[in-house]
Order: sequence, then structure tokens, then C-alpha cells
Amino acid sequence: QVTLVESGGGLVPAGGSLRLSCAASERSFRPTFMAWFRQGPGKEREFVAAISQSDGTWYEGPTKGRATIARDNAKNTLYLNMYRLKPEDTAVYFCAASEGGYIADRESYKFWGQGTQVTVSS
Repeated sequence: QVTLVESGGGLVPAGGSLRLSCAASERSFRPTFMAWFRQGPGKEREFVAAISQSDGTWYEGPTKGRATIARDNAKNTLYLNMYRLKPEDTAVYFCAASEGGYIADRESYKFWGQGTQVTVSS
């Protein structure tokens, strides 16, 4: 079974930017969707962005317009670039993979990383 490992989180000032990475252990792994979710303190896990097998992208939530998702197939890595970060963006960010279903539905994703903490200071 594929393993997903996130990295790149940390402390960043408000207005700053950050790039998160998600490395997949399996080189031939090509799920229908790859996505980023986040979970803030005391909050439910929410969808941030996804990219399809055909490279279509989808964004939802407060980070829409301040985040871009990308993939490097040669490196077997998924990225989330975030800009103009706000304290409200503070959360654990998770990488996930889906073999089908609605692109922004948490229940569609069966493979998850352990998450990487992003803290935005004011």
C-alpha cells in the first residue's frame, strides 16, 4: 500500500508564503485525484485543493485564490503553494489520494499522509 509523507510546514509570518510537499512511496502510483486538506484547532478537516489524473485542478474554501496545487510526476511528489497567508490558515495540512468519487469530498480519499503543521503568526 502506498505511503504519503508531507513536509514543508512550519512557522511563517502573516502575508508570507509556504510550499508544502507530499512524497508518494510508489513510483507508479497515479490515483484519480491527489488533494490537500487541512484541519485547524477544534475544526473539521476541510478540502483545500486537488489535482486530477489529467491535471485539472479544483479549489475551495478560504485559501482559494491564495493557493496553487501542482504535481511533479518524475519526483512522485505533490505540492501546495500558498501565498498571503493569514493566521486563520493555521492548521495541520494533509495530503490525500483518491481512486474516484467527488473531488472535494473527504470520504472519496482513502490514502492519507500524517500531516504537516503550518502556523501563521500575526
